[in-house]
Amino acid sequence: MHERAGQPANPEDLVDLTALEAAYYDRHPDPDDPDQHVVFGTSGHRGSSLDGAFNEDHILAMTQAIVEHRRERGIDGPLLLGRDTHLLSLPAWHSALEVLVAAGVTVLVDDAEGYTPTPALSHAILRLNRDGGYGQVDGIVITPSHNPPRDGGFKYNPPHGGPADSDATTAIAARANELVREGVRRIERASSDRVRDACVGYDFMRHYVDDLPSVLDLDAVREAGVRIGADPMGGASVDYWERIADTHRLDLTVVNAQVDPQWGFMTLDGDGTIRMDCSSPWAMASLIAQRDRFDVATGNDADADRHGIVTPDGGLLNPNHFLAVAIGYLLAHRPGWAEHVAVGKTLVSSTMIDRVVEGLGRRLLEVPVGFKWFVDGLIDGSVGFGGEESAGASFLRTDGTTWTTDKDGIILALLAAEIQAVTGRSPSEHYGDLTTQHGSPAYARVDAPAGREAKAKLARLSPEAVSATELAGEPITAKLTQAPGNGAAIGGLKVTTESAWFAARPSGTEDVYKIYAESFRGADHLAAVQAEARDVVNAALA
Repeated sequence: MHERAGQPANPEDLVDLTALEAAYYDRHPDPDDPDQHVVFGTSGHRGSSLDGAFNEDHILAMTQAIVEHRRERGIDGPLLLGRDTHLLSLPAWHSALEVLVAAGVTVLVDDAEGYTPTPALSHAILRLNRDGGYGQVDGIVITPSHNPPRDGGFKYNPPHGGPADSDATTAIAARANELVREGVRRIERASSDRVRDACVGYDFMRHYVDDLPSVLDLDAVREAGVRIGADPMGGASVDYWERIADTHRLDLTVVNAQVDPQWGFMTLDGDGTIRMDCSSPWAMASLIAQRDRFDVATGNDADADRHGIVTPDGGLLNPNHFLAVAIGYLLAHRPGWAEHVAVGKTLVSSTMIDRVVEGLGRRLLEVPVGFKWFVDGLIDGSVGFGGEESAGASFLRTDGTTWTTDKDGIILALLAAEIQAVTGRSPSEHYGDLTTQHGSPAYARVDAPAGREAKAKLARLSPEAVSATELAGEPITAKLTQAPGNGAAIGGLKVTTESAWFAARPSGTEDVYKIYAESFRGADHLAAVQAEARDVVNAALA
């Protein structure tokens, strides 16, 4: 733990914005350095211009690769282009526009030249495709999510509105890297005047905010007078929260409306880095300190696809805890949902969710890490709720139809207020009830060192490679390299016992693998699970 975790940032903690932007244009990636390649993880391509991992060459190449992908797939409608508040997002937005317009793509941008949260982009894609008459509509949102201010990010959402699947991102990344190697000067770009004349305005905020009563009971929130404190954390939802308060007449205060690409107002995360992680008690320290001012306080990351929930009695809820509460509440308070709808969770999310779903007689869908695995179910209504342990989730409208197919931190934050309004009790109180009923799990994630070769081997591991029969004193009940819910490869390993489990996955950006673990027998047993998990994985990789 960094000695200044949870403390306000100092001037020396802030990124040099001039150097960051200059490197975006001036530095060119080395096509022979894997660290400077285009790589789409579970949430798009991310990197810093200072490291040669997010530079104009990357954006031009990725955008051109998407133009070609659209042609191959027959995607002929407009493309929605959004961005968040990171410094690199604006120059990348301009670069992408030049390529799109030169290729003859109709581009819809925010009509107020504002920021676009990821859920608003997903909502817009689905709305336009549902209404028809536009051809197939897709989108790009330029954001590295909760990553530090030095980073940039680039995500593609095809016409289903959610994250692109692995087939698409693999092809787009491969083509982009090929274009970088060939030289991006070959990519056609439109002039600034042509771009300005070609862009078409779209009111992302109005369509999204006005539609919120179809997915939430905001009348109950208003009538109960729930006091809400919303912290956009300097991100793309900054103007949305004020509009939500005014449109739906809620007792909602935007506790911090600052937008600063250095994020100088932030408190440092646990490792001493400025990071807009709304699930981190250190990054959320400023909001937690104000918890007694509100019945429910909420935070969102830079593109508002994640949520953090703070209550007076519980402080910041662990993301797994709120997911379990949200699932239990929604299954009991959404009569418009079909009885057969499943609850989707990633396999590194808490087993508390399994117990809640089983206790309510509903079906669980356990999938690999990545929100893309929930897209089909959210579209056809077979999945009522999809959530990840990293504080990302979305759910169906009250009538059982699709809301968004990407993570939506705004509706999860407002759901916390709905729970308070309808039940008269805080989400943290509800989680206390769940622990009384199902037990109190201890959950943590740690990292273990691993080189590129070891990480690749871990991603391809088979259950037969695990020779252990016990884990922390309990018989092993399952060794999984495929997700139970859909049979997809998990890119790692999960081992379960009656009261505990661990999952190991290689990091996409660091020379480590991640060990997620949980035990319903307390912190000491969790520590034993974590220690033996390293031994199990190392033996399997030997």
